[in-house]
Order: sequence, then C-alpha cells, then structure tokens
Amino acid sequence: MRQWMLKITAYADRLLEDLDDLDWPESVKEMQRNWIGRSEGAELEFCILDGDGKEKDMQIIVYTTRPDTIFGATYLVVAPEHPLLSSLASTAQSNHMEDYIDLASRKSDLERTELQKEKTGVFTGCYAKNPANGEAIPIWVADYVLGSYGTGAIMAVPAHDSRDYEFALKYDIPVRWVVMPDDKSMNESGKAFPGEGIIVNSSDTLTGLDINGLCSKEAALKVIDWAEHGGNGKRKVNYKLRDWLFARQRYWGEPIPVIFLDDSGETVPLDETELPLILPELDDFSPSGTGEPPLSKAVTWVKTTDRLSGRPATRETNTMPQWAGSCWYYLRFMDPNNSKELVDKAKERYWGPVDVYVGGAEHAVLHLLYARFWHKVLFDIGVVSTKEPFQCVINQGIILGEVQYMACRDKDGNLISADSTNKLNENNLERISEEKVTKSGDSFVLKENPEIRLVARAHKMSKSRGNVVNPDDVISEYGADSLRLYEMFMGPLRDSKTWSTGGIEGVYRFLGRTWRLIVGLPLSDGTFKDRTVSVDEEPTIEQLRCLHKCIAKVTEEIEGTRFNTGISAMMEFLNAAYKWDKHPRSVVEAFVLLLSPYAPHMAEELWSRLGHTKSLAYEPFPKANPAYLKDSIIVLPVQINGKTRGTIQVEETCTEEDAFALASKDEKLSKYLDGQSVRKRIYVPGKILNVVLDRKNVKVGVQ
Repeated sequence: MRQWMLKITAYADRLLEDLDDLDWPESVKEMQRNWIGRSEGAELEFCILDGDGKEKDMQIIVYTTRPDTIFGATYLVVAPEHPLLSSLASTAQSNHMEDYIDLASRKSDLERTELQKEKTGVFTGCYAKNPANGEAIPIWVADYVLGSYGTGAIMAVPAHDSRDYEFALKYDIPVRWVVMPDDKSMNESGKAFPGEGIIVNSSDTLTGLDINGLCSKEAALKVIDWAEHGGNGKRKVNYKLRDWLFARQRYWGEPIPVIFLDDSGETVPLDETELPLILPELDDFSPSGTGEPPLSKAVTWVKTTDRLSGRPATRETNTMPQWAGSCWYYLRFMDPNNSKELVDKAKERYWGPVDVYVGGAEHAVLHLLYARFWHKVLFDIGVVSTKEPFQCVINQGIILGEVQYMACRDKDGNLISADSTNKLNENNLERISEEKVTKSGDSFVLKENPEIRLVARAHKMSKSRGNVVNPDDVISEYGADSLRLYEMFMGPLRDSKTWSTGGIEGVYRFLGRTWRLIVGLPLSDGTFKDRTVSVDEEPTIEQLRCLHKCIAKVTEEIEGTRFNTGISAMMEFLNAAYKWDKHPRSVVEAFVLLLSPYAPHMAEELWSRLGHTKSLAYEPFPKANPAYLKDSIIVLPVQINGKTRGTIQVEETCTEEDAFALASKDEKLSKYLDGQSVRKRIYVPGKILNVVLDRKNVKVGVQ
C-alpha cells in the first residue's frame, strides 16, 4: 500500500537544540528529548562464521552506545524482522525460529520492550566473531530488540545491561565483567552494572586493541578509532524518532494535493492555483473492502486531468492525519480570512510566536513536537519569521472531584479506624456523607465516634465515580463569573486541585460585596440603581496607596499565573475600601479594570454603570505608581536623656513638634515626660527623637 512520510528525522538535531531556548516545563522538554532519543555511539561489524568456524562473506552490523564494553559482548541478538535472519538459521533451528518470529509478529513494540516482561529468544544455531578478541559468540533472535531501532541487531553485554543480564541467566550464556565501578568492587549483587567506570579484562594482542585502565568515555573513543582504522566499524549518531507516517486510509482529513499520471504513473503535485483541494461529498464513506481508502469511491473526483499537460490522471485517495491541521491552526488564527496565503507576513510578525500555550502534559510529544517540526519547515521556506511556534508552555493542573469520606469495616462488619489496618480496598470501605464527618487535627473522623478515623480521598472526575461537577449547574446557581473566579482561586494554575462546592460560595460572596460597594444596597423591591455610589472627588493619599498596592500585586500575580493570590489581593482591597466614607470614581474604575480578567461579565456591567459606553476591553490595564507603593508610616525610636524608652509610629514627613506631641500622648512614654522640664530636643527626621530633660526636675525612680 502506498504511504506518505514526512522526513521529521531531518530536523531531529534542531528539535533538540532549540529546546534550550524555550520557557517550557523541564519535564515536557525531557519527554521530547526522550522521544527524539538521540544517542551517540558506533556501528560495529561482526563477521558471521560457518560451521567450521571460518569467516563468511557476511557481516552483522550492530549499533551500540557503549563501545567501551565490546570485550564483554558474549552473544549477539537480532530482531525477529532482521533481513539476514533467514540466512542465519541452521537446519536444526529453523522450525523453532519460524515459530518464534510468528509469535513476535503478533506483539506491539511496547509489549516487546516492556522492562518487566520475561525475556524470550531462540538460538539461531549460528555464530559470529567478536572483532575485539576473535571469540566466536552465539547469535540469538529475541523480540526485545526492535528492527526499527539502530540496525536491528545488538551486541549483548550481560554484565553491563539489565535486559542482556536477565537473558543470559535464563539461557546460561557467559557473563564477563569489563567495567569496574568507581568503588573498585566487582558487582556481586546479582544485577548488571550499567554505569561507567574503569575498563578491565579488555585487551587482545592479536587485534591490537587494549583499553584496560581507561575510563569508559576514553575507552569508547579509542574503540571507535580502532574500528574505523581497521574497517570494523564507524562512529554513528542514532535517533529513536522515526519519520512521520503522513497518510490515513479514511474519508475525513485533508486530501493530499497530488495526482498520478495514468500513462506513466508519474507523481505530480497540484499547482498552488488549484489549492485548497476540497474533499468531495460522499454518502458512503465506509471502508471499501478492497484496501483502497474510502475516498476512492468518489470516482468523478478521483479521475481528473493534469492542468499543465491535459493528460488523464488519478488523485491521491489517502488523506492526511488529524494532526496535520492541528499543527498550524495557531497561524491561521492570526489571519483567518486570507484566501491568498496561509498567513500575511506582517500579521505573522506582529502576532507570532505564541506567547503562552496552556495545555496538559498529554500534548508534550505528539502535538507539541510535530507542531514544532511543522513550524520549522515553514520557517525554512519563509512563511514564518520565528523558528519556534510556542515560546512559553504551561501545563495546567486537573480539577479533582470533591473529597469523598470512606469508613472501614472489619471482617465482622464493625467500623474500625482506617489507621488500624493496612488492608484497605473497595470491599471493606463504605462512603460516609459529609454531614457525619468532622475534622480532628490532620485527620477526618466520625462525629458520633471520633475514635473512627476515616479515609479522605479526591479522585479525578469520572462518571463511574459519580463525582462529575456539571458547569451548567454551577453557572445556573452562582453565575459564570463565580465559576471562573473560583477555578482561579482554588490554587496555582499548574497544580491539581480539589473541587469544593462549598468553596465557590466564598468567591460568590466576594462578588456580591464588590457589587454592593460600587452600586450600593438594593432598593426595597430588590433591584439596584442604574448608576453607582462612587463620587467625583480626588482620592486621599491612603486610598491611592491601597489601590496601587493592589494593582502592583494583581499585575505581578497575573504575569506569574498565580491567579489565586491576585484574587486575594483584591479581597484585601475590598475589605479596606469598605472602611472608607467615600469611594472616588477614579479608584473604583481602576479596581473594576483589575477585576475584569477574572470576572468579565460583572466587570462589564459595572463599567457601564460607571457611565462608559464602550467596552472596558479597549481600556489599558492599570499600572501601579511606584510613588504610592512605599509605606509612609515609620517606627521612630524615642530616647529620654539618651536612653531608648519606646517607639512611636509617625509619617515620614512628620515634624519635630508633631513627633514630640505623639510621644507625650504615648502611654509608655508619657510617664517620663508628664510635668517635666525639657532642656532640649534632638530630632533626626525618620531616624530618632531624643528628649533631654532638666535633671533637677526628673522624677525620682522613673529613670
């Protein structure tokens, strides 16, 4: 069957290197690095031996990332799909091999490479020569080696690879230690040592290779140089990444803009003037039953002519995979109505790259990696101006269902405390309603019997657990703004959080208090005035300080995606504002703009009631004035005759007279000053007030 592939492997190094410049979670970057799977090593040739132990004109090429362990290779393994396998099998082993290959063909790559699975294999009956020491080593076929990775064959070093070690123990294959750990002790733990160290048991006078005493990295380089000079191998970089299979045998999906000339079979891409190519409408898009894609049923669409030559041609009937469109949709959003090109260059330079991409970690490899590849291709042909599509990626946490409380029963059905048994399962747990539960310290217990500690768990929302919260129900009762605000107030965006219907009432009350502060109390019939209670007066210094501290905090928390603490800052502002006698319009308007990203519907309504006819979406976000961010109240030490007796709180601009008056009224300081004759006062603004008393009049016992 004809397939289309996109050569993503040609971009593997760029996809790796450019990760370093991205503001992405390190875990997502690491997943992409592992998926690409770049490894540096060597391809080494092992000559196949005939029945008399002589070299045949046939070699197995293995790929290894640890050429330093070549002297420890005691067998070779080839994948069940290796092209040379049919030439390797001895007559005695051929039937066993055929059965094994058939069995392996029914397994997925994931099943074959699972670390926990038991390793299986079949001896081919054939041997190869280890080029490092001339030793004849057996060739096995085993499904834990994949034909799609490397060369489809490995040199097995059981002492220093856990999979090879398990295989060697099972089939009684020699284990030879060639790497000494840094603690200079040979491994006696019954496990392989996969780490690096000092090379031992690795010298042969006939081959001329001696790497004893070298560290693993030096030894690997020396083995590669030796192999390249002797014609036994070469340096090699490998990737786990495979080219993108870009064809699907189904109706839906973007049609591939290619035709095939009927007389020659030549492949001809459609001219740009013929794009976009639209899917034909089909009533029957079920599988054809012939192996041809369902699109082949659209005969009048499939049969066409080449625009340039007029020769009869047939359209490609495979379609693109679903990722084809999702890899570049963000570019189309920048210029959705452009019928001449994918995106206008000026608009792309203005909007691109995407500043923040919010999505789950499940998109880490498939969507994000392929979108990066797609974008780089477009960059190379001049469609986009940046080499990366998404500069910042944020993984949001999931919202778990409400906490469920479970009581544990023993085998006789009696309630027991959850910490009295280590056998907790669905069979001995029963759900307890929240009304019967109370908190005791860090635990939850039964109200009627506090000795019974309960299990408190929050699970991912699912229909099977019955803990799904329908947003429509929440909106119906509390409004869309309350739902939106609560989801941001639950905790940091990146963290998983537990839903609590009781918790939404808190933000609902906050919005209600905000409304009443600005609009006023309801009228007797329950309605509100069309305007607000704000006044057209200049705000006080204290009001400006309160507002601008809120602006600074909310702005900082939005930029850091800490929306919950931004909401807390607005709650603090609201508490302070309720203590004011009047609410200046300029302060109220700035606060409404702060609220708008969190509660857009209510903010728009308040903005309208404040007398504005245009949406607040066109207003600039408030900016904090640094002049109002400093605390003007300072703590001033007060000395009496050079000895500190207390402190007072004063404004930074406080005069000497005002400072002395405050000290005289202070409960602690007044006992030193009442009725005393002051000889002089020494006042350093913002630093200290020293009152020097006339010694003749100092009260006895006070000093």
